[in-house]
Amino acid sequence: MTKEMIISSSAHETRVAILEEDQVAEVFIERERSRGVVGNLYKGRVSKVLPGMQSAFVDLGLERDGFLYVSDVVATFEEFDRLETDEDEATSGNGNKSAGVAPAPGQGGRGGHRRDREKGPEPKIEELVKEGQEIIVQVAKEPLGTKGARLTCHATMPGRFLVFMPTVDHVGVSRKIESREERGRLRGIVREFREQHGFTGGVIIRTAAGGRPKEDIVSDLSYFHKVWTEIRQKSETSRAPAVVYREASLVAKLLRDLLTEEFSAIRIDNEHEYRKILELIERIMPSLAPKVRLYEKPFPIFEEYGVQAEIDKALRSKVWLKSGGSIVINPTEALVAIDVNTGRYVGKKTAGRLEDTILKTNLEAAKEIVRQVRLRDLGGIIVLDFIDMEDKKNRLKVLTAVEQELRKDRAPSKALQVSDFGLVIITRKRVKQSLERTLTEPCPYCAGSSVIKSSTTICYEILAEVKKIGADLNGQSLLLRVNPDIARAFTDEERAVFKDLKQSIGKDVTLRPDPQLHHEQFDVMALG
Repeated sequence: MTKEMIISSSAHETRVAILEEDQVAEVFIERERSRGVVGNLYKGRVSKVLPGMQSAFVDLGLERDGFLYVSDVVATFEEFDRLETDEDEATSGNGNKSAGVAPAPGQGGRGGHRRDREKGPEPKIEELVKEGQEIIVQVAKEPLGTKGARLTCHATMPGRFLVFMPTVDHVGVSRKIESREERGRLRGIVREFREQHGFTGGVIIRTAAGGRPKEDIVSDLSYFHKVWTEIRQKSETSRAPAVVYREASLVAKLLRDLLTEEFSAIRIDNEHEYRKILELIERIMPSLAPKVRLYEKPFPIFEEYGVQAEIDKALRSKVWLKSGGSIVINPTEALVAIDVNTGRYVGKKTAGRLEDTILKTNLEAAKEIVRQVRLRDLGGIIVLDFIDMEDKKNRLKVLTAVEQELRKDRAPSKALQVSDFGLVIITRKRVKQSLERTLTEPCPYCAGSSVIKSSTTICYEILAEVKKIGADLNGQSLLLRVNPDIARAFTDEERAVFKDLKQSIGKDVTLRPDPQLHHEQFDVMALG
């Protein structure tokens, strides 16, 4: 699969698009005024401990306090084992996953920790942190909506070839590196560096390190050693809450985590950033340096490569399929519902079964749904309502197609068929805000509900209100100030309602259209 990275950079915003087979698969946006915080390390202060939820709130100096679960404070070697199995998950999404371990005081290594675990139950949150206590935490998940950032005490700092875990004293190698000699060589390089420099902390050797020269591994280790020393010094001199480490820029993170030989081109429209990217790639993957290209046309780069058009489509609920069918995406507070329709597609002109038409639409929809999920960065529970199919084999084909497309997704996800009616449920982890949340805000007119009351409903509400307060109105006549749409309704389709209104109070009623009024707002005033 061929890929391209398209980068649009300015002083205010950086946007990156990943193209797979010339189709936009993922979009990342970072604005200088609201940079993401995933991966950042903070010296925070515990603001509240919640024993009932086995969690604590930590003041980071952000708009909302971060949320720290007891499981993100207690040491867990199972988490380290998981990272050894697939270390790349440590850097999936737009930052670090909550991962890491902290050995018991005075003990390092796997055996000692297991003996500790056998002594008794897991400690409780109120035993681990106290209100007002200062602690170093890392943001594992961006603040989303009204929720604060998800935090962990077990930091992970990914490099190109290694993942540094400062709260662990262990060296692991990705199990994808199968050669015993290569695993031993890489471990030896890390251990030699640790002994020579007094370097503490755990290291996971990533798959990308396989076959790399010693200089590349040592380069990552030197960087981690320098950064962690600076973090410790800053945490000792800073007053909580304070940032003690900021994650790399969006482009640097993506190049570090995504760059492979699959990329045929990396295009950027900013000359200054182009030089920085070229320098970074020459250091981490010199073979791809010739593929870095400066885009110099005056036409916007996202328009040139069709990225902006895909972003605009991703902000709409309906997405048309090439066959004429469509999918409708509706995010809600609890889940995301996606419905599949045949739309304009009615099958081929030659005779064929309805089941074949439905299967073709569903298979096409499965591919587009997963692309849209990645592009929009939808997370949580996602319910897919495919068109009903009678044949069980066809339902299995659709589920298999969904699972196959999800393999391209770096975010952890799982698909499950839950009924014979075409329902498939996807659970997907999200660590940053969705594209919709990043680029839009709730409509001030409808308060984000996407609907307003109809003109007929408002007319009936005005009639009921006038009947309710009519006896208390002193005056010869009544002035009704309404939105122009309501005034038009009273003189047109709702004339009978307006006549009933006048008869109910026995007074003259004057309509005054006011464009400054909201569609649902009205004023009733007595005159004379």
